[in-house]
Amino acid sequence: MKHTLLAFAFILLFQNSYSQEQVYSGNYELAARFSPEKMKKLVFSTRVDPHWLKKSDRFWYEFETSNGKNWYIVDPVRKTKSQLFDTNKLAMEIMKITKDPVDGQHLKLDDLKFLEDENTIKFKVKGTEDVLKKDWAEIKEKNKSAKDSMEKKTFVFNYNISNQQLTEITDAPKDPERMSWANIAPDSSKVLFAKQNNLYWMDKENFLKAVKDEKDSTIVEHQLTEDGEENFEYGSSGRGEDNEETEKNKDKRKRAGAYWSTDSKQFVMTRTDQRKVKDLWVIHSTKNPRPTLETYKYAMPGEKEQPITYLLHYSFDTEELSSLPVGTFKDQTLNVYNSNSLESSRDDDFRPVTWLGDLDEFYYAVTSRDLKKVDICRWNLATNEKEVVIEERSNSYIDFLKPEIVGDEIIWWSERDGWGHFYLYGKDGTLKRQLTSGAFHTDRVARVDEKGRKLYFVANGREAGEDPYYEHLYSVSLDGGAISLLNSGDFNHSAEINDNATFFVNNYSRVNTTPVAILKDKAGNKIMDLETVDLSNLMATGYQFPEPFTFKADDGITDLYGVMYKPFDFDSTRKYPIIEYVYPGPQTEAVDKAFSARLDRTDRLAQFGFVVITLGNRGGHPGRSKWYHNYGYGDLRDYGLADKKAAVEQLADRYDFIDKSKVGIHGHSGGGFMSTAAMLVYPDFFKVAVSSAGNHDNSVYNRWWSEKHHGVKEQINAKGDTTFIYQIDKNPDLAKNLKGRLMLSHGSTDNNVHPANTTRMASALIKAGKRFELVVLPDQRHGYGDMTEYFFWKMGDYFVQHLLGDNTPPPVDMVEMQREKPLTK
Repeated sequence: MKHTLLAFAFILLFQNSYSQEQVYSGNYELAARFSPEKMKKLVFSTRVDPHWLKKSDRFWYEFETSNGKNWYIVDPVRKTKSQLFDTNKLAMEIMKITKDPVDGQHLKLDDLKFLEDENTIKFKVKGTEDVLKKDWAEIKEKNKSAKDSMEKKTFVFNYNISNQQLTEITDAPKDPERMSWANIAPDSSKVLFAKQNNLYWMDKENFLKAVKDEKDSTIVEHQLTEDGEENFEYGSSGRGEDNEETEKNKDKRKRAGAYWSTDSKQFVMTRTDQRKVKDLWVIHSTKNPRPTLETYKYAMPGEKEQPITYLLHYSFDTEELSSLPVGTFKDQTLNVYNSNSLESSRDDDFRPVTWLGDLDEFYYAVTSRDLKKVDICRWNLATNEKEVVIEERSNSYIDFLKPEIVGDEIIWWSERDGWGHFYLYGKDGTLKRQLTSGAFHTDRVARVDEKGRKLYFVANGREAGEDPYYEHLYSVSLDGGAISLLNSGDFNHSAEINDNATFFVNNYSRVNTTPVAILKDKAGNKIMDLETVDLSNLMATGYQFPEPFTFKADDGITDLYGVMYKPFDFDSTRKYPIIEYVYPGPQTEAVDKAFSARLDRTDRLAQFGFVVITLGNRGGHPGRSKWYHNYGYGDLRDYGLADKKAAVEQLADRYDFIDKSKVGIHGHSGGGFMSTAAMLVYPDFFKVAVSSAGNHDNSVYNRWWSEKHHGVKEQINAKGDTTFIYQIDKNPDLAKNLKGRLMLSHGSTDNNVHPANTTRMASALIKAGKRFELVVLPDQRHGYGDMTEYFFWKMGDYFVQHLLGDNTPPPVDMVEMQREKPLTK
């Protein structure tokens, strides 16, 4: 009997120990294989970016694979693709001049572009020899080390494609197109710029002197204004990271954001008065001998003190600078519309910026502070009066695009019928016709063929049976008629169309396919294959594509879309904790639709031993109906959370490998805000969160985002004075609700989402007696910069410990150790 009881006790003990949940260790080795540094050795070019030439339909592009980089020239008319040059032969010729060892497989050419003859290319090669920097005085002033006083020698070459002749350019001046301060007139006769808060111009002769030597004492500058001052300047402020840096740069030339008339005799520009806008500060603690204070203007929601923008016009004929009377709404926003469509012999990324209109008139938009009223206006320079051409009104905020001017007609985008569509107006504001219609979203103009009277545009949600976020290129006649689909296929498409609207390069993929690039004509006919992205090295590591999925929103009606990322050593018999990587919108959802090599917050995080999902929510994206996009208006803290919870519940019902008792959530910025809110609104469901750079208290976030997406109430008293009331729910209000594990993180010099957001959240949690973790990243801006990798491992540690239950202390030098490990499968 005694032996029987002992045996029974042993069986019970064994069964109890077996029934205890198995704890899995975090797979640090697998997560380490996919760091950003290692991804650079696994995935190279992921798309074809065409550089279209001006005198033909040809284009060139560079493309890198695991075999090295090649440069190609494509002639769509002849349907040919060939290498621009033999990389091995060119490398040999370069080495003869630079004396630096190089071969064709490892050739690196910088700033490559075609010259005006379109038969010669210009490029730069960085040498291995150290040379003294030109500005030795500045080196000494900043007390830099000897190493900082040197730089790698740069060689400049011209290469003739026809005769394969390489020529070194030994006296190459600075590229005018790289002189970022210069706003060059369309005819190149004048250059506009700002200095010491005021407006200046110089002629072409003096500009060429400045190109050679910015400090040439013989340069003649013409000063146009004398009333500029700090925070009410002409042109950009050019402020540095701290006040000391700003003081050093005060005499430098800076960009003046003006828009020229096509005859180069006039320009218009905006000038913003921020003197009454309140200051905000961050402290730089590690970059100087003493901590330094950075002061900047920052308008917060609901505040009375807001920037005031003026619209200015200058005529070189009359030499008069006028402030135009364009006031319409209290605290209005002004947008002057520009055109970059002028033909130019300069490189593609440098064209004169002209105003949208003709010599006697230009267009601009004026928007009310609550964004419920938008007027598109035309200013008549002859009569010095404005004419309201188009009015948009809404009970929630209005999104709009730049109007397109086609002769005497205007193409305008609006969501007035609940979907984003294009409308054709006469120049007098008469609506001629709606160009697109239906339950789908047109997103942007790709090109307008004025001669052929055709609009090329990007849209999504029109093709049945596809993910409604997949983008396609379409065309429609300005005279009305059917819409033509130009790049069919169940993929997300990205089209790069040439200026003549005759051909386009089409890059396409899904999150679970290899990207492909092809060339098509304007009718959508395939001309030729261009490239298939090389993922061979990535696949050799054991990488597996993620899986798209759909689910219902919390209302049981709305279709939502997500992507699931599994560990590459996935075991279907195992139970996995699930982590949501979230961003609430409303300007975007953090859900990839095309292949991406950015793995940190998704694929790489999953490798520790989690199922990671990204997913949309009602109110999260502008690419659907206006109802969908504006769903969270007035409820900016809570609107997306029910859908995030519903997704896990539905996936757990579908898949036995998902453990819905262990739900984690992570997000950055708006996602940092949302992930903490999820822990506080559904404290029994979400168990662990890592929230980085979150705007937890939107009353101290910027006015434009906060007031737009949440709403601000305009009030007019009996005297006619206008005030704006802003009230919003905040994460700190719910600090007492925290039950799970929360890690907050912020960069100490974040001048976008101020660190006060996380400090206020931490203060509320402390006062509520809650345990949490706080990670401050020293002197990091909003994106975490060079501490991104460190933060990834801190995040991984937190989820491994509190979701997996693995309490084994990770190595202190985990980041460096993983970088040194060889890449193995």
